[in-house]
Amino acid sequence: MKSKVAGYVFIISSLYYIIAEVISATFFNASFFNTYIFHTISQLGIPNGNSPLFWLMNSAFILIGLAVIFGNICGFKDFIVKNRAVFYILTLVTGLGVIIVGLIHGGNPLTSGYHTLGAVMAILGGNVLLIVVSKSMAEFDMFQKIVFTLGAVGLIAFWIMFFIIGNLYMPVFERLSVYTLIIWSFITGLFLVKS
Repeated sequence: MKSKVAGYVFIISSLYYIIAEVISATFFNASFFNTYIFHTISQLGIPNGNSPLFWLMNSAFILIGLAVIFGNICGFKDFIVKNRAVFYILTLVTGLGVIIVGLIHGGNPLTSGYHTLGAVMAILGGNVLLIVVSKSMAEFDMFQKIVFTLGAVGLIAFWIMFFIIGNLYMPVFERLSVYTLIIWSFITGLFLVKS
């Protein structure tokens, strides 16, 4: 029963995130296409005239962070047979990182360092978490292979983003490195509900 509850939490939070970002991007002070290509996800959460629905985007960050912590510790942990300490540590690092991103906005010189720290915790921690998860379950079947691939893609996208911070297309790689965690949340939710 705990696994199914955790599964529904994962599914709902991941769908909420995607919907919240689409709505926030729709009302952002740029065209929908330009918002996704040229503006970072963090910009959608800055409370200013560019993003009137900043609170919606930030609520999505916070919900995903809480879902990762709750879902992993209350349900998904039962499927982790190796590396449990690393799994718990990365779960907390990732979840708290996403929550920090939602609570502390970028764009403010006084707090942007904390926001950046939260983003690194969420993105780097989250994609390493996926690699660890894929290698810590009893078998390495289709679910684990998908999770491993997501983690690898996310890490590659993160490092590309890191080295092209000032590039016009950096937000594309930011999204690629973040969406791996969102996709993982959704498929993990399905995995737990079916188990």
